[in-house]
Amino acid sequence: MTLRELGWDDDFEHAFTPHRDLGRVPARLMCETTINFGAFLDGGEVIDAVVCGRLWHRAACDADLPAVGDWAAVEPGGPDRDHVIRALLPRRACFARKMPGNSSEAQVIGANVDVVCVVTDAGADFNLRRMERYFTLIRRGGARPLVLVNKSDLHTAADNRHAAAAIGGLMDGVEVHVTSALTGDGLKVLRRHLEPGVTLCVVGSSGVGKSTLVNQLYGDEWQGTGEVNGVTGKGRHTTTSRELVPLPGGGLLIDNPGMREIQMWTDEETLRASFADIEALAMDCRFRDCRHGNDAGCAIRSAVEQGRLDASRHASFLNLEDEIARLKRRTRKRQMAVERWSKRNHRVKARNLDDRIQLEKDERGEV
Repeated sequence: MTLRELGWDDDFEHAFTPHRDLGRVPARLMCETTINFGAFLDGGEVIDAVVCGRLWHRAACDADLPAVGDWAAVEPGGPDRDHVIRALLPRRACFARKMPGNSSEAQVIGANVDVVCVVTDAGADFNLRRMERYFTLIRRGGARPLVLVNKSDLHTAADNRHAAAAIGGLMDGVEVHVTSALTGDGLKVLRRHLEPGVTLCVVGSSGVGKSTLVNQLYGDEWQGTGEVNGVTGKGRHTTTSRELVPLPGGGLLIDNPGMREIQMWTDEETLRASFADIEALAMDCRFRDCRHGNDAGCAIRSAVEQGRLDASRHASFLNLEDEIARLKRRTRKRQMAVERWSKRNHRVKARNLDDRIQLEKDERGEV
């Protein structure tokens, strides 16, 4: 397997030039363990590599650390020496969400991803508000979105068409296809995207058939599949770790554990681009600082009352805006804490240096 087949291009080659002069080799990270990373080298060789201390210390947050899909400059090891990741090349695209819980940091789902495929169904998993979140994050990361309304064999044709049409109406230009991973129906759509060097990231809730879909693409039981609860429609997590998998027909796939939550990690500009229809309505609000709630003369509320705007989409817009505001506050709080600790550490180091200098003077009998 060549570097080109792993996703290498001229931009990566240009960025790697100074590292080649230092005797390092390019590698694409395929999986992460508790102590190191698995990585592909030119020719398809797989190595284990550790992250150097400098990368750890220079990272402002977890999102700056190596992630599955990254291209790395690796210092080759030997029989008694580890392969060492010395640097990361700039990411072409990145799909990330906010770290689950109260963290204000991003969690990278896949680096250098060309296409993000969101798998859902027309049943219990169908949720337009969650799909809006996916589209916002995909737009922010720079990848192309693709949606599969999967498990079509379990739902009526009318339900499948309704779900696909509703999802397609959320974002201009998004591809939405009705598929069945169980029967293989519609998988040719995915294969059209999987050309040599193209990386596709598969995401979605548990139980929507992601692992079965991966098995169909890989042509073998690459991931285990689990049963779906007949009452809740939810499935067990059958993918337990994130991994970059080369596919026999060309292309690479990043499979992910089922996401119980998809929290925002984006900016105001991307959010507003995802709700361009609402932004257009907001231009007609009476007041420039309208909160689009109970404010007098709110054009958005008027559109909801007249049935021209879905009330749940309006609520989703307000919730997303509030969530981003909270994220900004947490991020700023974290930055202030880091600055305080940095200043404190500098003061401690300066005091220790002064004490050491004074001790040396005392030992030499200097005044």
